[in-house]
Formats: sequence, C-alpha cells, structure tokens
Amino acid sequence: MKLAMIGLGKMGGNMTTRLLRSGIEVVGYDRSVEVVSQLVKNEGMIAATSVPDAVSKLGDGKEKRIVWLMLPSGTPTEIQIQDLAHMLSKGDIIIDGGNSNYKDSQRRGAFLAERGIGFMDAGTSGGIWGLENGYCLMVGATPEVAKTIEPILIALAPAKDRGWAHVGPIGAGHFTKMIHNGIEYGMMQAMAEGLDLLKGKEDLNLDLAQITELWRHGSVVRSWLLDLTADALKEDQELTAVAPYVADSGEGRWTVMESVEQGVAAPVLTLALQARFRSQDATGYSYKLLSMMRNGFGGHFVKSVGD
Repeated sequence: MKLAMIGLGKMGGNMTTRLLRSGIEVVGYDRSVEVVSQLVKNEGMIAATSVPDAVSKLGDGKEKRIVWLMLPSGTPTEIQIQDLAHMLSKGDIIIDGGNSNYKDSQRRGAFLAERGIGFMDAGTSGGIWGLENGYCLMVGATPEVAKTIEPILIALAPAKDRGWAHVGPIGAGHFTKMIHNGIEYGMMQAMAEGLDLLKGKEDLNLDLAQITELWRHGSVVRSWLLDLTADALKEDQELTAVAPYVADSGEGRWTVMESVEQGVAAPVLTLALQARFRSQDATGYSYKLLSMMRNGFGGHFVKSVGD
C-alpha cells in the first residue's frame, strides 16, 4: 500500500517510520525540511515539497489515493481538508489522525461525502512510545473505508488482532479518543494526589521511588502511568527541575462539555480538568507529577523552573 502523511512531528514522524518498516510506502510532507530529509535518509520515505506534491506522488487518481493528516486540531486541519477536497477525486480517502473534535469530524465527513471522498477519523494513542510498542487506534468510518485502511491500521497497531478497532461511523473514532483522554486525566490526577499525600507524611520518611516500584508488581493500580512515574522518581524524587504547571489539551475540556450536554455526572473527570486549570496559578508536588507523566507518555512540553 501507499499513502501520504502530512505532518511529521512527534507522532506523525514515528507513525511514518513504523509504516515504512512494515513495508508500506509513505510520501511525507512537513514544513520542516530537516525532518523530511532525516526520514528519507534513515527510513526510505518518499519526500514531498508540498501537499500538492505529496498528492501527485500518490499517482494519477486511477487507484485510491490515501492522505493521512497528523496536524493540530482546529484551523490547521480544517484548512488542509478544504484544500485536499480540491486535489482529490471520487474514491480517494482522507484520514484525520489528530485530536479533532468529533463534531468537526462528523461535519467534515459529510462535506467530503458530497464529493465522493472517503473520510476516517482516527483517535490515536501511544505517544512517543508508539513507534516501539504500536499505537492504539480508535477509528470512525464507513465499513468500506475501514476495510480499505485496515492494512495500515494493522501496521500501526501493537498486533494484527489487537490495539485497533473500527468503533463506529464517522465521528466515533474521535469521540472515543476524547473520552479516553478524559479518563486519562482522572487516572493521572488520582495518582498524583495519592503520591503527594505519601510525600507529605514526613515523619514516616517514605521512599516514593521504592513505593511506586513496589506498586508496579501485583498491585491493582499497576499501569503504564505508574511505570512512567516510578522511572521518573528513581532519578529525582523532588522533581526539582519541573515546574508545577500542567497544560490541558482540548479533549479534556470537550469530555466535560459532553457530560454536561448528556446530563451525565462525571465529577472525577471534571475535577481533574479543574485541577489542571488551578495548576497554572498554584504550586504543589502533585502538579509536578502530572507534568512529568504527560512528558513521559507523550513527550509533551514540560515547563521548567524559571521559565
């Protein structure tokens, strides 16, 4: 198979590498010429100098052309899809693997369907570790589009029979990923608060590196987040270089808004989001832990002390 990958950042670049190593041809474009050059040199990617150039290198349109977008949600993705609608033909497919709002995906899918262009919204989880471990892919599409893209999903996933699923119609992929990230907020917040309480019991002189390592084996709270936390605490239990500032991505906010729209109580997810807001004006060990965890799984920016 062959596809174009537009956006070769932390996720897009690693996904491209995994696809190439699985025998799938990738035409790649990114505004960073250096990033494109490295993937061409190290992995054999086909370079494109622009999005139109990437589309042209997929062929003359006699066979399905597939374009996967890994761009920031909102305006950048919107503009690119609008532009691609004029470059592609009936039967071609656009995949949005970024963190778009599912309502935008539903609207974009309908817009492209009027032109006979297929669309898939792919909620993508795995962070900077996806290249090695594979990505968890939650996709929304018509059955026909999902079947066409299946070999690509299998190449990206941890295994042929797990880590990916066609979860429903257009919008279902990004909706599922949105709720996934809301749950992630709550899990991280609970872990950070608990460790903050352990640290605060100074008369017991608890070793948090020892305790988090202990919990990784046999405990009901063992998880990848705990693994990342234990690894970080081995280096520095005080997290002295990390500022207690935790950014929030759109999915957490959208999850809380969805709970309001549905009238479904989601107090843990809501409070976890509010805690991130508060971190931007407060100090505390738990916020350092949250920031460290985000960096551990996703390579997200960590605000350093003094920034």
